[in-house]
Amino acid sequence: MNFLITMIVFVLMEGATWIIHKYIMHGFLWVLHKDHHDHSNDGPLEKNDYFFVIFAIPTIILMYYGSLKEFNYLFYIGLGIMLYGMAYFFIHDIFIHQRIKFLTKTQNAYFLALRRAHKQHHKHTTKHHGECFGFLYVPFKYFQMYFNPDKK
Repeated sequence: MNFLITMIVFVLMEGATWIIHKYIMHGFLWVLHKDHHDHSNDGPLEKNDYFFVIFAIPTIILMYYGSLKEFNYLFYIGLGIMLYGMAYFFIHDIFIHQRIKFLTKTQNAYFLALRRAHKQHHKHTTKHHGECFGFLYVPFKYFQMYFNPDKK
């Protein structure tokens, strides 16, 4: 059951990420997310990186209180969020934005489509008119591009 809770939370985090990204990061917390789009920061860190801390706080709280006596459902909810956060870091920061040069020459259609959808999201340098707010879900039109070379 605990594994199931963790996996369900991991999957639900995609929807939560879409909502948070569209309505919070591109909304009232644009002040923290803006430098991720306009690349106005010269250093290795961005204001956008504060979101890792912001999202880690409820995860830590859930895992802490869920582990006090016996590991209960709160721990496994926190674990699902943490695993999603780890996937987000590796795929978004390392693979897509190449903060660490890794998997630079992949030919995997899913990863290429994921990178293309994210680039489409970043073509908008303001908080308005965005698209592709999710993370692991790739709209079919981007995925399809890599099975039909004429549409690249």
